[in-house]
Amino acid sequence: MKFFIGFLGVVASVLGGYIMHGGVLGLLWQPSEVVIIAGGGLFAFVLGTTVETMKGVGRDFKYILKGVKYRTESYLNIFSFLYMMFDKARRDGMLALEDHVNSPDQSEIWQRYPEILADHHVRDFVCDMLRIKIQGNLNVHELEALMDIELDTHHHEAMQPSSAVQTLADALPAFGIVAAVMGVVVTMGFITEPPEILGGLVGAALVGTFLGVLLAYGFAGPIANSLKAVAEEDCAYLIAVKTCLIADLQGHPPQNALEFGRKTIPSTVRPSFDQLDDQIREVKAAAKAAR
Repeated sequence: MKFFIGFLGVVASVLGGYIMHGGVLGLLWQPSEVVIIAGGGLFAFVLGTTVETMKGVGRDFKYILKGVKYRTESYLNIFSFLYMMFDKARRDGMLALEDHVNSPDQSEIWQRYPEILADHHVRDFVCDMLRIKIQGNLNVHELEALMDIELDTHHHEAMQPSSAVQTLADALPAFGIVAAVMGVVVTMGFITEPPEILGGLVGAALVGTFLGVLLAYGFAGPIANSLKAVAEEDCAYLIAVKTCLIADLQGHPPQNALEFGRKTIPSTVRPSFDQLDDQIREVKAAAKAAR
């Protein structure tokens, strides 16, 4: 909803102000200018972007439309899942987690949280770290350093879609100038025509500059910022998971380990202490009923 409000607001404000100045909307429709700017910008984007990054733009764009990727409920779900894993290791020993990390698709714990299982970044991150813990090859500090390396790599990859769209935004005004210059070139061929014809041709050429700047600062730039926010949400989610895993490795009780992770969550979506406590009570009750 926010995206559509912003989109319509930009269009209404720009065109509304243009009409208030006495402008005629039909004069802004210059298909050749659109082809030069939109087509040139799009294919330059394809030329300078990897296939994976383009897929990432499409993947993350849907979260712009939704408004947010991870909500309070998303964090309560991951905390519930982590509590079950930590509690099982405490009750039955770390080896009891071996099947859950080696075959998450067959794990009854993972199956209770299909949205987490479907997120391959989270699934692989949790399984890899718990697998190392089971093997007991690294101490807490070494494992934390390894997590940080993986999160840095993930952050770099997650930021690629926004960087690519920002590069497109930076290029669009230049394509607008290209369109304007080409329009002037065409105009020079009619230099002997009356002023009213020359004026129309010059005006059509200037539409290119207008369109390039509008697309860059009204749409592509804001979309790049929104994609960046989606990437930062993704990284904040993994940092919360990492913090819980480290606290568990340090020997904190499962619920205390979750509290460490809760403190890292952005305040806009952070569940309260009582919300987390109530959620864990429900998990405990469900686990007790299942036994």
